[in-house]
Amino acid sequence: MKRRHETVRLSNLEILVAEAGSAAALARLAHTSESYLSQIRNQLTTAKGTPRGVGDDLAAKLERAMGKPNGWMDESHQVATEDQAVYNAEPGPELRSLRPLISWVQAGEWTEIASDFALGDAEDLLPCPVRCSADTFVLRVRGESMEPKFHDGELIFVDPQVAPVSGRYVVVRLEDSQEATFKQLIIEEGHQYLKALNPDWPNRIIEVNSNATICGVVVFKGEVV
Repeated sequence: MKRRHETVRLSNLEILVAEAGSAAALARLAHTSESYLSQIRNQLTTAKGTPRGVGDDLAAKLERAMGKPNGWMDESHQVATEDQAVYNAEPGPELRSLRPLISWVQAGEWTEIASDFALGDAEDLLPCPVRCSADTFVLRVRGESMEPKFHDGELIFVDPQVAPVSGRYVVVRLEDSQEATFKQLIIEEGHQYLKALNPDWPNRIIEVNSNATICGVVVFKGEVV
C-alpha cells in the first residue's frame, strides 16, 4: 500500500507543475531532469519494481525552487470546494497539465520539435483527464479509418513515454510521409503491423519495419460537443 506521504507528495508535485507552468519549467527551476519528473508522475517502476516517488532530496529542491517552506511537500494542499462540502459531491476526474493540440505534420516531427515547442504556438491547450507525461500532445482524428472506435473530429491524447506494446493505438510516421498516421499496432513473431479498425478500409493491415517511427501511444480520447 502506498504510504500517505508518498501520495501527498505526488499530489503536491502536480500543484507545483501547474504553478510553474509546465513540468519542463519546474525541472529547470529545481535543477533536476524533466525526464525524471515525468517518470515520477507516471509512476514508472525502479529496478526493484517499486514505483518512483518524490524522495527527500527532490522534495527539498522543489520546495526551494518554488519558494515553499520546509515540509510543504508533506502537507496536503487539496482544499475541498464549497459545493463538495455542502452537497458531498463526488469530484470529477483529476485534470493533469495542459497539453497542446497540434497538427499531424507536427506529430510526425514531435521527437525533434518537442523540446523547443512553445505552448503558445499550439492550436489549443487541453487538460488531460488521465495521468500522462509532460511530452503528451493532442491530435484531432481525421477520416474514418479507425471507426467505429474513433470517429472523425474526436480528440486523442498521445503519450510518447508509454511503451508501444501490441494491441495499443499508436501515432506513427512512415519514412515516405511528412505527417503521422493513426493505427492499431500489432506485433506477431517479431513483425510489426499497422491495422485500420474500419473493416471496409483498403489495405487495412500493412507491415512496417525500421521505416516507421512510433511517435506515441493513445492514452485517452474525448469528443468536443
